[in-house]
Amino acid sequence: MVPVTGVGPAGDAERVTEDAVERHARRGVEEPPDPRRWRILAVALSVGFMSLLDVTIVNVALPSMRAGLDTSTGTIQWVVSGYALTFGLTLVSGGRLGDAFGRRRLMMIGLTGFLLASACAGLAPSVGLLIVARLVQGAAAGLLTPQSSGLIQQLFRGAERGRAFGLFGMTVALSSALGPVLGGAIIGIAGEENGWRFLFLINVPIGLVALVAIARLVPGRPEPDETPGGASDRPRLDVRGALLLGGGVFALLYPLVSLEGGARLPLLLLVAAPPLLWGFVRWELSLTRNGGQPLLDIGLLRTLPGYANGLAVGTLYFTGFTGIFLVLSIFLQDGRDLSPLQTGLLLTPFALGAAVTAPIAGRLVSRFDRQLTVGALLIMMSGVLAVALLVPDRSPNGLVWVLVGGLLLAGLGGGGVISPNFTLTLAEVPPRMGGAAGAALQTGQRIGSSLGAALLVTVYELANDSVATDRAVQAALGVSLLVLATALAMAIRAQRDAASLADQS
Repeated sequence: MVPVTGVGPAGDAERVTEDAVERHARRGVEEPPDPRRWRILAVALSVGFMSLLDVTIVNVALPSMRAGLDTSTGTIQWVVSGYALTFGLTLVSGGRLGDAFGRRRLMMIGLTGFLLASACAGLAPSVGLLIVARLVQGAAAGLLTPQSSGLIQQLFRGAERGRAFGLFGMTVALSSALGPVLGGAIIGIAGEENGWRFLFLINVPIGLVALVAIARLVPGRPEPDETPGGASDRPRLDVRGALLLGGGVFALLYPLVSLEGGARLPLLLLVAAPPLLWGFVRWELSLTRNGGQPLLDIGLLRTLPGYANGLAVGTLYFTGFTGIFLVLSIFLQDGRDLSPLQTGLLLTPFALGAAVTAPIAGRLVSRFDRQLTVGALLIMMSGVLAVALLVPDRSPNGLVWVLVGGLLLAGLGGGGVISPNFTLTLAEVPPRMGGAAGAALQTGQRIGSSLGAALLVTVYELANDSVATDRAVQAALGVSLLVLATALAMAIRAQRDAASLADQS
């Protein structure tokens, strides 16, 4: 079994295996929580915020990058798309490596790579080097991000875990929505010619402080115990599983991020995704039967129905909501001639609403379970529907109030989706697979984000060719509502399954 670390009252680490933990539980003895757990969480979420922020912060800087590096729109789009691609590719492997080799080690490696890539991106003399740096930066972020959910699984129990995931959900929501605002503000202060470089360079001093905090606070992995026969249960990475899953995710993500830049030919690669993912499932099941160490325990999908449903809810939710910001950003800048900073500020109410409700939802999830997710989705959809119905034909002043009110309502609902879904989806997942299972959930979110962005922007552009810009926004938001309605149906199904299991027990 993979060892885990418990910490005694005085802070001394006890090296115990999962079997020992289970024996403690059977005797009614519970390992005392790490007294530093909230400080450790603060460090993990700070690093996670930085890596997630870099998904969206460069969106408003693309025009100045294109001018400064004298390149085309399609090429500069890979500054955004390349990061999203490698981020999604390394998430599950990063989570499993954290499970096997320790969170602290993976966070140190991931953050070091992220900072070096950030410095190279900020100082890049050409667009080619900038794109390479962003690819490396995204891969490093994929190693970093799943350690947050893994640490929550490891350090928190019961109602505290819900509170911790509430703060995690707030971090995800804020990083997604504040990226364009912070990006616009930094460029406004530093200037358009070279201001975009500071979007990357600012990571370096912040990350160096975080590296020191990780080294001092985050628990490491104890050495594996020796078995009676003399062999040790040393962790091994499932390389074949990583390659199969990576190939399947690449076959899904690459066409989607290429579509955002206008390329259509890579869509042919989508046909390779089903056989690669099917091969991954078959290999993981075979490895588990033969006593190996799988990249992801596929049995979780069968034995834990809440995990499969939560994975579907999270993927569909991100598909439905992520593209909203991109469509509204294009609409406000191209259709209403607003600046990047003005556009970012108008989209901020969603982040503010989510920041308010995510921690509250984390506290309430243990009481209301999936009912909370269902109610939150209904509130969010109401806000999106209000924006879709009221935006057309509005004067600039009227448009401000519609967006502020509608996006604030949507954000209040959105904050109640992410953290409860994480808490409930991972509730029964064993700690030995916590990082990989959480990373799979985040991989679904990344695929959903790319799919949603491509889908909604495509709908907007196609509609804009034949109808007024305002009606094109309505069409894109209508598609978003259809996807969110599917997520709502899955959440209702998960609620009914949970109630059925409770009745049987």
